Amino acid sequence: MRNISRKLFCLLFIPTILLRGGDGSTNKKISQHDSQTIVKGSVAPGFEPVREEFRKNFVERGEIGAAVCVYHKGEKVVDLWGGVADEATQAPWREDTIVRVFSTTKGMALLVLAKLHSDSLLDYNEKVSTYWPEFAINGKENITVEQLITHKSGLVLLERSIKASELHDFDTLSVLLENATPMWEPGDKHGYHSATIGLYMQQLVQRIDPQRRTIGQYFAEEIARPQEVEFYIGLPEDFENDRLATLKMFSPPMSLLNLGKLPKGLWKKILNPFSLFWKSMLFIEADIKDPVLELKYEEASGGGAGDARGLAKIYGLLAIGGDSLGISPQTFRIMEQYTDAPTAGIKDEVMGWNSLGSSGGYTKPYELFDFAGSSAFGFSGTGGSFAYADPEYEVGYAYVMNKMGYYNINDPREIALREAMYRCIIDINNK
Repeated sequence: MRNISRKLFCLLFIPTILLRGGDGSTNKKISQHDSQTIVKGSVAPGFEPVREEFRKNFVERGEIGAAVCVYHKGEKVVDLWGGVADEATQAPWREDTIVRVFSTTKGMALLVLAKLHSDSLLDYNEKVSTYWPEFAINGKENITVEQLITHKSGLVLLERSIKASELHDFDTLSVLLENATPMWEPGDKHGYHSATIGLYMQQLVQRIDPQRRTIGQYFAEEIARPQEVEFYIGLPEDFENDRLATLKMFSPPMSLLNLGKLPKGLWKKILNPFSLFWKSMLFIEADIKDPVLELKYEEASGGGAGDARGLAKIYGLLAIGGDSLGISPQTFRIMEQYTDAPTAGIKDEVMGWNSLGSSGGYTKPYELFDFAGSSAFGFSGTGGSFAYADPEYEVGYAYVMNKMGYYNINDPREIALREAMYRCIIDINNK
C-alpha cells in the first residue's frame, strides 16, 4: 500500500521532482517602470538587446529573480541580475545572491575530472576499477570512466534510495555504489544517471586525488578560489544564509496542465509512475528541511549553488581553450567531442528522447536542445538554469533563476537571453 501511495503521489505532485515553477500566470504583473529599476548590472556596448530581453523576462515571462552573465573572447560583456531573491519577503536579488542550480552542478563536477585528466591522474578510457578495485563486482568489471560519465554504464539506481543527510557518509555510500548492478550491459544503451552520477564522481575523485580531497574541496581549492568565482559543491560552514535565493515551486495542478510543454518522450515517462524516470528522480530523498543545511552536503549531481557570473567565467575560460584552468589541449578535445553512440542506439532509457553527450560527460547540442554549434558543451538544470561554453564563438554563458520553470531544457526565459546574445555577437562580428 505504501508503494502504491508513493506512485500516486509521484503522478499527481510532479513539480516536487522536475516540473517545478511556472509561466508567470499567477505572478503579480511588473510595470514597465518597475522593470527598469528591478534590473541591475551592466552590458558592454553592442549587448544592450540582452538587457532588454532580461527586462522582458520580468514584464512578460513571469520572472521572479534571476541573473545572466556572458563572457566573450575572455571578457565579461553581460552581467545582469534583478527581481527578488525571496518572493515572500521581497528581499531583492543582490549582486552577491547565489541560488541552487540542480543538474547545472554536473558541469562543474565534470570539470574536476577534466583537471585530473589534464594532470595525467585519470584516463577516461581506463576501467573505473583501476582506480577503485572494489567497484569490479556485479557486472561492473569492464566499465570505463567514459562509459560511466556518459551514462552508458546502466548504473541509474542502487539497491535502495538514500537520504540527503547520508550524502556525507562516504563509507556507507561507497559500499552501496560498489554493490550496484548495471540495468543493461554497459555500452549497449544509455540513460541519464540523474542522481547516481555525482555519487560515483565523488568516490572517484577521493581515490584519484593525491590529497584525497572530496569533489567539493577539490573544486573550491583548484578552480573556484584561483579564479575568484562563486560556485559551491557543498556550501562552506561560514556561508551567510541570507545570500541564498529561495526557490519558487509551482502548484501540482498547473504542472499537470503543462505537461504538453515537455518533449513527448519525457511526458510519457512522467505519466508512468513505475518508469525508470520516476525511480531515478526519487532516488535521493530530501529529508533535510533547511535548504542551506542541505546544500552544505556535497551532492555533485544536483546540489551545487552559485551565481551566473562564476559559471559564465568558468565556461568562458573553457571556450577559449581552458589553459588558465589547467585544462590540457588533449582534455579539451575530449570535452568538446561527441561520445560514441551506444550499440543499441541513442534513445535515452530514462528521459525518453534521443541525445548524445560529450566524451567528457557534458551535454552537447542535440535535436531537442540545439543550443549552439557542434563544439559547444555544458549542462542544464531542472527548472531552467543553463550554463555552457561555445568555442566557435568563444562564449561562456550562464543563466540562473529562483522560479522553477516547466522546462528542463529550452525554457523561454533562457532562450530569449541566449538568442539575443548570439544576435549581438553576430552583429558585432559583421561590423
